Amino acid sequence: MSSDDGCRLWTDQIGHGPALVLCHGGPGLWDYLDDVAGLLAAAARTIRWDQRGCGRSQRHGPYTVGRFVADLDAVRDRAAGPRMAMLGHSWGAHLALQYAIEHPDRVSRLVYVSGTGIDPERGWHPDYKRNLRLRLGNHLELWEALSNRARTPAEDREWAVLQWSADFADHSTALRYAQRMATPWLGINYDCNRAITTEVNQKLSTNDFVTRCQSLDVPVLIVDGTEDIRPRWAVDSLEQALPNVQRATLAGAGHLPWVEDPDGFRQAVVGFLTADDGATPDRVHRELPDPR
Repeated sequence: MSSDDGCRLWTDQIGHGPALVLCHGGPGLWDYLDDVAGLLAAAARTIRWDQRGCGRSQRHGPYTVGRFVADLDAVRDRAAGPRMAMLGHSWGAHLALQYAIEHPDRVSRLVYVSGTGIDPERGWHPDYKRNLRLRLGNHLELWEALSNRARTPAEDREWAVLQWSADFADHSTALRYAQRMATPWLGINYDCNRAITTEVNQKLSTNDFVTRCQSLDVPVLIVDGTEDIRPRWAVDSLEQALPNVQRATLAGAGHLPWVEDPDGFRQAVVGFLTADDGATPDRVHRELPDPR
């Protein structure tokens, strides 16, 4: 499909039921949420898409949050209908939240998975960088060597697999899961990553984002794993700001909780998506047990 400025966007959908649009992370990556779509296919018609400049979508700027919000609205209009539920992961969680703030009348529910919160005062990056190095363990030396030089496409994939392996709690399966994320390898758009990351950081530190979250009249479910190397306290600011929020914390899961605890993830998300509007409780916080 095409956005309103003619940029071609790759999309895919499966399942039956109310529309649920998935927003992948990055920025600069491609959709890797096929497993999420499969888990939720019995409860929703899941719509996946590659953000502009990423994966199978056209390499076409500009790379701005506003432009990505407009692209998401085009996906909603052409594939989902007047109103949709959304699920965003990592950077995609922030994108979905930004969209809900700007277009609350077009959003029925929002699932915010493994985001990094809205706290402009206490940055999460130092903790993330320290945890990343610890989680890499024996792979740290190779990851550092690849980080500090110009990389071929094959080396770029190798570097990404090593870094993504730190997003999984179980060391015995982490590399295999990361390899799967990198297959097929569609290449990281670093220009997109830099532009979007810079803009998000600037907006969180200068605008009234917290105030806008406090007035968001959309039910939100926050889902995260206890073993995510991005500190979970960073999301507390968002949980405290939202007026209608639930939070499901999956014990023993990392940054992609649906991979390491698919049953717990499906239980939390399907329960939230299928609950009656009048039965959606405010400020429910529960921790689901480690399936291992």
